[in-house]
Amino acid sequence: MTEALPQPGDVLFVGGAASVQFQGARSLTFRVIRVDPRNTYDGWLWIDGYVLGPAGDAIERRVIFVRREGLRKSNNPFWVRIRHFPNRTSPVPAAGNGHLQHRAVPRFRRPG
Repeated sequence: MTEALPQPGDVLFVGGAASVQFQGARSLTFRVIRVDPRNTYDGWLWIDGYVLGPAGDAIERRVIFVRREGLRKSNNPFWVRIRHFPNRTSPVPAAGNGHLQHRAVPRFRRPG
């Protein structure tokens, strides 16, 4: 990801190129809440966001430390549509009719 920093609402594929902890089966689809503005090692970012499940719903809130160059924006049209919905809902396919319905995204509290 050589362009600008990820923006809130962006959906990213986070794999081994972003950090060794996300190699193989540990890769994730991640919706950005914010990018920490503090300086870190050159080319690395702290990103706060949600891990997305197969249906596009938020299953876990995480803060990840990744290489900027290793991030890839998702090209899946389903994920691209998500960023146009309000922050508190997540569109999921309704049973059988192909339309999107909204499901509330649970609030997560930071430990500590």
